[in-house]
Amino acid sequence: MHQKELIKIAKNLVGEFELAKPEFVAGSVGSALLTSSGNIYTGICFDLACGIGICAEQSAVAEMLKNRETKIEMLVAVTSSTIMPPCGKCRELLIQIDEENTKTKIFISDYEYLSLDKLLPVRWK
Repeated sequence: MHQKELIKIAKNLVGEFELAKPEFVAGSVGSALLTSSGNIYTGICFDLACGIGICAEQSAVAEMLKNRETKIEMLVAVTSSTIMPPCGKCRELLIQIDEENTKTKIFISDYEYLSLDKLLPVRWK
């Protein structure tokens, strides 16, 4: 799979919508990941009170784990206007589910990626 396809899949998920209250929203970030076995999993973020929301990457990882996969070849997260790298919590999550994910290609633009190892050179062990 080409990264442009993965980016397009993630972009198609973006579309913020209101939840129980106007300040509770979902869909402002979409994420897509490709596993080493060639499967694609997607997710959206949701922002709620008290820090109980989740990132789009976490949502995609949950879908992947339901299917008993752990190795990620590439991952992208997007908003309506930009590609963004995973937050620190998501970076740790990716490594803690499989050490091989240090090699995951994380897209930081339409054409540029960094390995997860480069994005998180010193991690919790």
